[in-house]
Amino acid sequence: MKRYGQLIRLKTGILEEYKKYHADVWPAVLDMIRQCNIRNYSIYHKDGYLFAYFEYYGDDFAADMAKMAADPVTQDWWAIMMPLQDPIPTRQEGEWWADMEEVFHTD
Repeated sequence: MKRYGQLIRLKTGILEEYKKYHADVWPAVLDMIRQCNIRNYSIYHKDGYLFAYFEYYGDDFAADMAKMAADPVTQDWWAIMMPLQDPIPTRQEGEWWADMEEVFHTD
């Protein structure tokens, strides 16, 4: 298992809309997340930033992310979510949510 932390900004004034969507995530989107070996997925908000945490239990992250990106229902969900988000300028090329470096962990 590998832990992931990711960061993105939320556009101003749409937090309640974002929270409303995530209070009722489409079941097919949740199913695809599971199919792509992601577990224990959470999104947090602070001062206009979203922080995502999840655990990846697969053995080919790139392939699983490509599978998710190819899913039509996930694409529809992303078409709603992406206009609400504002990627941070320091993200790596090809990232939407910026991957973060884990600097500490304890169980």
